Amino acid sequence: MLDHIQLNKVLFLDIETVPQWPSYDDLPADFKKLWEHKADTLKRAPDETAETLYRKAGIYAEFSKIICISAAYFHAGHLRVKSFAGDDEKELLCRFAVMVNQFFRDSDYYLAAHNGKEFDFPVIARRMLVNGLPLPKTFDIAGHKPWEISHIDTMELWKFGDYKSFTSLALLATLFGLPTPKDDINGSEVASVYWIEHDLARIVKYCQKDTVTVARLFQKYRGEKPVSESDIVIVGDSSGIYDS
Repeated sequence: MLDHIQLNKVLFLDIETVPQWPSYDDLPADFKKLWEHKADTLKRAPDETAETLYRKAGIYAEFSKIICISAAYFHAGHLRVKSFAGDDEKELLCRFAVMVNQFFRDSDYYLAAHNGKEFDFPVIARRMLVNGLPLPKTFDIAGHKPWEISHIDTMELWKFGDYKSFTSLALLATLFGLPTPKDDINGSEVASVYWIEHDLARIVKYCQKDTVTVARLFQKYRGEKPVSESDIVIVGDSSGIYDS
């Protein structure tokens, strides 16, 4: 499986997003009205309100911002992991785009993420447009035929055509005997860690674990031994926010 893809031609990704404003009360009037309309489509219980549902705003590109992108790629037998993180979304997206345009722009390169086709890839593209940034070639897929798009989704691959359910990265990691990426926080806690605890470094480490797990899961799909901890290299974030 996936034998036709060169491992060093894949950029593995994971992103972390949070609601663009700390709380429902902080929403500007125009966005508050729009969120109330969105929340009406999300209600599943009588007691749910636009305010109680605001915790879900982070998964919608129109109401969220990206605070971290962790990218990983194989080089010379090592998995190199680099994170782009910060409070300034435009600045971190600019730095990420520079890397993609410099090293991963050719048509034989792939992007890979878990649930990437429904979340990571489109959210990155949408937030770049919102911030007035040109899309890197690998994200600019408008008008492309499905077989022309070099996006790999490890969750989609696991479905084998079955679309009944969502299979989490944590579940597949456990199933394949990989270290869990959820040993500290999980996705539902990211917003509070960011807006209340102001602990971005903790979120970056969590994001990096997810990215490494995606890379290891991809190797398992190929029937290969996953990269060992000793062969993982964390490359310092050029913003200086996180460097290990």
